[in-house]
Amino acid sequence: MATWSNLMLQNSSSPLKEQLIFFYDNSMLVLTLITIFIMYMMLTLIYNKISNKFMIEHQKVEFIWTIFPAFFLIFIGIPSIHLLYLLDESNSPSISLKIIGHQWYWSYEYSDFKNIEFDSYMLPYSSPENFRLLDVDNRVTLPMNIQIRALISSSDVIHAWTIPSLGVKVDAMPGRLNQLNFYINRPGLFFGQCSEICGANHSFMPISIESINLNYFIDWINKN
Repeated sequence: MATWSNLMLQNSSSPLKEQLIFFYDNSMLVLTLITIFIMYMMLTLIYNKISNKFMIEHQKVEFIWTIFPAFFLIFIGIPSIHLLYLLDESNSPSISLKIIGHQWYWSYEYSDFKNIEFDSYMLPYSSPENFRLLDVDNRVTLPMNIQIRALISSSDVIHAWTIPSLGVKVDAMPGRLNQLNFYINRPGLFFGQCSEICGANHSFMPISIESINLNYFIDWINKN
C-alpha cells in the first residue's frame, strides 16, 4: 500500500515488479552520473579563468559529446527492450480473470471455473480495520505461484487497472479487450486504484487482490 511518506517504489510481489525495480535502479544510476558530470562541467566553466573564445571547432570534443550520449542511450535501451518483451510474454497462463471497468466500480469473472461473477465496490471508511479508499466489499482472490492472465475491458469510459506492487497497469477501453499476464510470488493483500481519470468518482474505484495458497484457492472456488 502506497503512503505519502514513501519516496521509493513499493516492495516487489512479482517477478515483473522485480525487473521494473532493477530497470529503475539502472536508469537512476545513469541519470546520476550524467547529472554529476554536467555539474562538474558547469563549475569548471564558471571558475576557469582560461577562455578559448577564438576556438570555433574541435573534432575530438565533438566526437566525445556525440558518442557518450549514444552510449548512455544504449545502456538504458537494451534493458528497456528486454523488459518490454517480458511484460508481453504469456508463459501459458493457468487461470484467466476477466475484468470490466464501470463508472465507478469493477466487475470480475472467473470464466475457467463455475462462471463466478461479482462486482467490487469501495467500502466506506467505518473502522480502522478498513483501509481508507482502498478496501472493497468483494476482493479478488487469486492463487500464488500461478501464471495468471487478465482480460480487461470497459463498459463506458477508459479506466486503468493498476496494482503497483505487482508491476501491473493496463487500460480498460470500451469496445477493446486488452490482455495482461502476471505472477504473484507471495501471499498477502495487494491494493491498487484506477489510474485513468474516468469521471467524478474516479478516486473511489479501488482494486483489492488477496493472494492465497493454491489449495485454499481451490476450496474458495468450491464454496462459491
